Amino acid sequence: MSELAALTEVFCGENPIVDIVAVHGLNGDSVKTWTSKTNNKFWLGDADMLPLAMKQSRILTFRYNAAVTALFGKTSADRILHHAQTLIAELVADRQINDAEHRPIIFICHSLGGIIVKRALVYSFSRTSKAVEHLHSIFVSTYGILFMGTPHNGSSLTSLASMSRRMIDALLPSKVVSTDGQLLDALKEGSETLQNITDMFIPLMKQFRIYFFWEQQKTDFGTKLDYVVEISSAAPILDSIERAGLPYDHSNMCKFASRSAGGYTIVVAALMRYSRDAPKTISRRWDNAAVMFMSARKNEAAELCG
Repeated sequence: MSELAALTEVFCGENPIVDIVAVHGLNGDSVKTWTSKTNNKFWLGDADMLPLAMKQSRILTFRYNAAVTALFGKTSADRILHHAQTLIAELVADRQINDAEHRPIIFICHSLGGIIVKRALVYSFSRTSKAVEHLHSIFVSTYGILFMGTPHNGSSLTSLASMSRRMIDALLPSKVVSTDGQLLDALKEGSETLQNITDMFIPLMKQFRIYFFWEQQKTDFGTKLDYVVEISSAAPILDSIERAGLPYDHSNMCKFASRSAGGYTIVVAALMRYSRDAPKTISRRWDNAAVMFMSARKNEAAELCG
């Protein structure tokens, strides 16, 4: 069986008005991350789940190498950037082929998938020269982001490294963690990267509708119970940002077994609300972007003419 493409369509309604893009986290998978362990319900794509509520949407999943070595270590900044660049390139190509470059985007991110999306939007925002202005389109078209258990800050790099270690303990086999003697050093380097990405993303936040979700159940680490990402990091209190807890541990907070599962209604209602409001806002944003690009091209021409 061949591997899934990086970007996979799991549902497409008739005349979709919004693209919903799901990005998994550490040691995740583009299907398993969003699939209930109790009944194998894939809530993003199964006909009686999200597609039933979002009939005028197109739902996609993004797949990337989410191994620890791909997100932590001395080259973590480069690796995260590479995943982010690929996400932007895949989305741009897909939307060009489907004649949907101006369609609004809503991201759903679990855990460190939110870091990939943040970095992707920072990258997209910076692509404004004529040769790569098509890459700027994802920033312009993004309307909303649902962050599920994404670490947004820490009181120090040490606390971020500790959080990252809990995340790895929760999501990887213990033998992998215990046999990696360089893991703590890698976590320290990676934690600095996470904080830097958050710092770059903060000035852009006002452009998006954002919903922070935190885990309400502790993860069983064998010797103790603890939260993987504390509420203060997963859902900092900020103006104009919605917040809600989900009644699951870190791994299961993005898995819904049925429409009556705890938290499902909150998540779907947010997606419905964002998809309703997005078209008008994104249309206006594209009008503004057209003016910006026209001005930029005139300035470039003037510089060439001396």
